[in-house]
Amino acid sequence: METFYYGGIEDSLFTIIPIIIVIGFVLVFGLIAFRLVQGALQWKANNDSPVLTVEATLVTKRDEIHRHQSTDDQLMSSTYSNYYATFQVESGDRIEFQVNGKEYGLLVEKDFGKLTFQGTRYLGFERINK
Repeated sequence: METFYYGGIEDSLFTIIPIIIVIGFVLVFGLIAFRLVQGALQWKANNDSPVLTVEATLVTKRDEIHRHQSTDDQLMSSTYSNYYATFQVESGDRIEFQVNGKEYGLLVEKDFGKLTFQGTRYLGFERINK
């Protein structure tokens, strides 16, 4: 009786595809773990930083709008925004903070006041009339 060997591309694919899938899972979970550790380290650094209040001018503000639309049978979309404010302190340095939507709406460019922050965490801005 003869034995047939079905080698070639089919055997190579059955060997390579599981390796590619495993590498994909490792990369995705590695990226998730990296972002979690990065966020935890930033949170700790902010908590370890002193709360500072300095005189500053609101130089500019901007928003990022993210839209997601599904292409399934049901048309679904979602939108969310990130809001940022850039302040210039007395030394001339500029610092950008992410702020919530309500705070973003209350801030006006060229306003002068007292900026309170802790590390990269925005805590508030109190206007001062010159």
